[in-house]
Amino acid sequence: MNHLVNHFVDHPAQRSVSPPEGGASGPVAEPGLGTDPGRGADRALAAGPAYTGGLADDVPPADDLCFRTAYELTVALARREVSAREVMTAHLERIERVNPTVNAIVTLDADRALERAAEADERLATGQPVGPLHGLPVAHKDLHDTAGLRTTYGSPIFADHVPDRDHLVVQRLRRAGALTLGKTNVPELGLGSHTVNPVFGATRNPYDLSRSAGGSSGGAGAALACGMQPIADGSDTGGSLRNPASFNNVVGLRPSPGRVPSWPDRAPWGQLSVKGPMARTVADVALTMSVLAGPDPRDPRSLDTPGSTFAWQLGGDIAGLRVGWSPDLGGAVPVDPEVRDALAPAVEVFTALGCEVEEACPDLSGADEVFLAQRAWQVELAYGALLDGHRDRLAPDVVWNIEEGRALSGPDLGRAQALHGALFHRVRVFFETYDLLVLPVSQVAPFDIDLAYPTVVDGTPMETYLDWMRSAYLISVTGCPALSVPAGFTPRGLPVGLQMVGPHRQDWSVLRAGHAFERATRAGERRPPVLAELGVPA
Repeated sequence: MNHLVNHFVDHPAQRSVSPPEGGASGPVAEPGLGTDPGRGADRALAAGPAYTGGLADDVPPADDLCFRTAYELTVALARREVSAREVMTAHLERIERVNPTVNAIVTLDADRALERAAEADERLATGQPVGPLHGLPVAHKDLHDTAGLRTTYGSPIFADHVPDRDHLVVQRLRRAGALTLGKTNVPELGLGSHTVNPVFGATRNPYDLSRSAGGSSGGAGAALACGMQPIADGSDTGGSLRNPASFNNVVGLRPSPGRVPSWPDRAPWGQLSVKGPMARTVADVALTMSVLAGPDPRDPRSLDTPGSTFAWQLGGDIAGLRVGWSPDLGGAVPVDPEVRDALAPAVEVFTALGCEVEEACPDLSGADEVFLAQRAWQVELAYGALLDGHRDRLAPDVVWNIEEGRALSGPDLGRAQALHGALFHRVRVFFETYDLLVLPVSQVAPFDIDLAYPTVVDGTPMETYLDWMRSAYLISVTGCPALSVPAGFTPRGLPVGLQMVGPHRQDWSVLRAGHAFERATRAGERRPPVLAELGVPA
């Protein structure tokens, strides 16, 4: 059997592997999501079977290559049951049929993608080493530089920009065997959670073409939902991996700061913006994390835990986990009733899985001030020079963002640092009692695509375009890992995601909880109606 197949089929059942920080070593029962091993003995998660790619036993692999899981594709490719060229061709045909309607992929490199696929097939046929993502097509977020392939950042200033090097995230995906096919759409300079820009226009939600796909990884989310790619890379400051995952009925992980290193990075010590994965299943997110995570000497935040630990087991029992459920962060954020109603059954799911659930949330006072200050100075640092040289070519919201950063004083930043430290300790204490915090990803369902942003949420006016994202950005400030998992739909058929937040650096434990929830609900298996409308297999 090919060594790549061994990596997933035989690992970890045949040998001992250390899971990420907070887990036990070897194929034995792992402790709960908390960090105190003394509390884990009577709430242990069963080890479960070897890694299965997140499929329930009675769900066969999809006949359509475009909706097979990434794990299924890697195994089929490694066994040479299908070629990389066949997989790439299927995805390019899907893009050709669906993308003109959805506008998720904005730069396509089809000819070179087919060449890369043929080269990948040749490497496998001649016995050369291949990576764990061998043959998987991927379109990179248009904020991530790709050597030799146009990267616009959604800005007319960079409409013809072709970088000469890859971002580290792109490097790691390519070195693991993923095959670049293009770039996915973003808001201008990645600012905001509605994917529209003056270069390419708006990305439409495949569940309702009149609605937003979210952002800033909105192109990635819509492409995943439509089967244009099996995995995606993204970034998250105030919800940019989680909101589009929620809006497009896919999975997005905001990892702990430092879990996925970033290079180049204008703010290498910043804790707010992180890189991370999206996919259609939690297991495929874990698979992608296995190559994205791990230390890099150029990123001073990067954690030492190797990415390979994310190939550990996901299956198992989460009975006994203590779950704090908060529909609105203790009344701190308004949430539209249709979102509340869609998520209410989630509590019953955790109860049915044997978890101890009660309404609770940490004290997040001061988190708004921390987020707004940290985000503002990072935006100014990244884009201030553009304001000086190209003010007339920047959208008003972009100008506002940069000017907010310039208006900050030294004492403003110092106060934000102090508030951030106090917040960290309050959240730490919360997770001494609870293993998981569960809340809405977004305060609204996908909104009208012609709106700049929702101006009212459950009767509460939104003063700026950031206000409707507070249920996501308040979690960003905690520094805790946060996962968006499909959880249900509104009466209009719009997707709603559930946000799962774990203790400090317990990324893997959040993935395990998300995997259990996903298998119990299967909300992510509902395909977008645009496919049927276009006569595309789903």
